[in-house]
Amino acid sequence: MKVLVIGSGGREHALVWKIRQSPRVSKVFCAPGNAGIAGQAECVDINVDNIPRLLDFARREKIEMTLVGPEAPLTNGIVDSFKEAGLSVFGPTARAAAIEGSKVWAKTLMDKYNIPTAGFAIFSDPVSAGDYIKKNGAPCVVKADGLAAGKGVIVCATAEQALAAVEDIMVKSVFGSAGKRVVIEECLEGEEVSVMAFTDGETVVPMVSAQDHKQVFEADCGPNTGGMGAYAPAPVCTPEISQSALEDILKPMVSALAREGYPYQGVLYAGLMITRQGIKTLEFNVRFGDPEAQPLLMLLETDLIDICESVVTGTLALQKVSWKKGSSVCVVLASGGYPGYYSTGYSIEGLEGLPDDLQVFHAGTKIKDGQLVTSGGRVLGVTTFAPDIQEAITKAYDGVNRIKFKDMHYRKDIGHKALNRHPCR
Repeated sequence: MKVLVIGSGGREHALVWKIRQSPRVSKVFCAPGNAGIAGQAECVDINVDNIPRLLDFARREKIEMTLVGPEAPLTNGIVDSFKEAGLSVFGPTARAAAIEGSKVWAKTLMDKYNIPTAGFAIFSDPVSAGDYIKKNGAPCVVKADGLAAGKGVIVCATAEQALAAVEDIMVKSVFGSAGKRVVIEECLEGEEVSVMAFTDGETVVPMVSAQDHKQVFEADCGPNTGGMGAYAPAPVCTPEISQSALEDILKPMVSALAREGYPYQGVLYAGLMITRQGIKTLEFNVRFGDPEAQPLLMLLETDLIDICESVVTGTLALQKVSWKKGSSVCVVLASGGYPGYYSTGYSIEGLEGLPDDLQVFHAGTKIKDGQLVTSGGRVLGVTTFAPDIQEAITKAYDGVNRIKFKDMHYRKDIGHKALNRHPCR
């Protein structure tokens, strides 16, 4: 089987790594890929937003399964185009993917179908949004409606911060057209967890829980990023919480989309806050999280291609999905200055001779003049597996300490929230 992975980040490197383990796969392509992916798949110089060229390539190479990593091509209709051409593709259609592409639509659906979430208000002009903030005060959360690479959510402790967020998003357009509308939410208190599931539109099979680390600095300080590290499973997600996430959030959203006329196939990601009042939905994403995909795929025992095929053909109920017992941790190595301004082009050293049970997934790398160099904000994801979370953390940071590039930045507390909890699934 020939497989095409679309994307160029750490998530896509992890997908390629996992797909290559399938005895059914003869060839893996990745568009556009990166320097690390190039060692495991044939990289194709086509951007993720060039759907016509991607479709032409898939037809020409007789690709039998396509996996779409990032959200932008999904919301732009790549699945619709591939399906219309009779090609097998893993992911939701554009209208179903709008639950990530538009926070307004996602919140409206959650409200309509009684899916637990934070209280909210929607605004299309900054004056009304500002009046609402002045009346209701803070803390609150200001969210750009559209896609903003994981950075369009601003937690505001004061009304002044919230007003500044509205100014940045709606007036200064720091996120472009994604900020034409904003959602202002109540600020929930608790601990976050990511719960993803495979679904074919009817059957919903949850994955092991995971916990991302969004803020750039230790102790969850600083601005949001695309994710500075993750681990799985997340002990805060008890069996009771896992069951509630499945029955009260994941299944109802899949059912809601079907009732709206937009059946959902692929990975459904629920970002949840565990509060004293129970779990509430922070957001839905329509693909594997990044970096959560890295530890999750390291824990997945079942052939990923078998799962994707069962999703695409509507036979997920017949597919057994199993997971390794143990823990996996991913520590992201980022360029200094990320998520703000940062420089690239720095040589990367220390990737040779790493332990076999440690994987370094490339996110922002390229080859320049024969040298591996940095080319993005998030550069590498050092990922490992161990029987318990403490050993996994130790192994991951042992790997981190071997790697060097100028201005390298990483959080030193990935997984620490799990250390005093009992592991669960």
